Amino acid sequence: MKKLLVIALIYALTLGLTSGVFAQDEESSAPELSISGSIDAYYRANLNNSNNASTTATMAPGSSFANNPGFALGMANIILGMDGEKAGFVADLVFGPRGNDAVFNSLAGSTPIINQLYAYWNVSDGTTLTFGNWNTFLGYEVISPTANFNYSTSYMFSYGPFSHTGVKADFTLSDDASLMLSVMNPTDATDFSPNGQYVLGAQLGVSGQYLNFILDSANDFWQIDFTGGVDLGETVFLGLNATSAKDSFTGVALYLQNSFSDDFSMGLRAEYFDDEGGVALTAGESVIDLTLSANYSVGNMTLIPEIRLDSFSVDEIADEDGGAKSSLSSFVIAAVYSF
Repeated sequence: MKKLLVIALIYALTLGLTSGVFAQDEESSAPELSISGSIDAYYRANLNNSNNASTTATMAPGSSFANNPGFALGMANIILGMDGEKAGFVADLVFGPRGNDAVFNSLAGSTPIINQLYAYWNVSDGTTLTFGNWNTFLGYEVISPTANFNYSTSYMFSYGPFSHTGVKADFTLSDDASLMLSVMNPTDATDFSPNGQYVLGAQLGVSGQYLNFILDSANDFWQIDFTGGVDLGETVFLGLNATSAKDSFTGVALYLQNSFSDDFSMGLRAEYFDDEGGVALTAGESVIDLTLSANYSVGNMTLIPEIRLDSFSVDEIADEDGGAKSSLSSFVIAAVYSF
């Protein structure tokens, strides 16, 4: 019955949307291929712990990316796309350590370089149908460092989904409201569904505030997530991310950012992460992540120096003396170039 329900939902999202649409006008001009992307690299050092990876089992924050000591590589990101009047595609390719971590669940035998790969159809002015693999709609942060203010990432982003493969329909409800519905493979199963099970997803957006939801009924799992923000002035912005994953984790983060000029801004991420299911920490323990970052732009390059403090409810970080400590402070400076 579950498989029949999934098939019915996919049918509704695809064929149902085509009701009354039997012929399409030819596009007035052929779409052009676009090429964009980025590269990033960084330097990272612990301020109160060893920087020798061979001396400690745990020497970096438990969140994703930017965790290697010394001078390290992020990723090269190449995005190919065509945006036609009625249809288009995106092929988003990643190379390097950050890219490998982002597509960690690509199955053995495949090439782990596909970050996103999807085609879309603008069925009408207010409806778009997308088929393929896209980055998650949950969370405030994303995989590409070009779209994040902080270079290191939050715990909520790191242990939520990264990517989905399936079909989704985006609806424009009004000038300031939108709705997305989707049927997807299990979270981060990007190549195909390995077990014949599927996840439902939804997103409701109103005036730049988004309520996100995924439901995995086969595994009795759900996650609800809110992302949004408000301008506190001409130069000050306050962002918010709050999430709860059943029997797994809950968290909340504030993102306070101020632009001092066109080229320079500073921001603080303050995150609380309660790890009920032990996905990142000892089960039942929590962490507070305070990350102060600056963004300085030089042409297409952005320099991101940041200081991060992770304070744990118990001793989570192995130290150079064979013991453990409850806090870790670190420094990162990253260079991100986008084109």
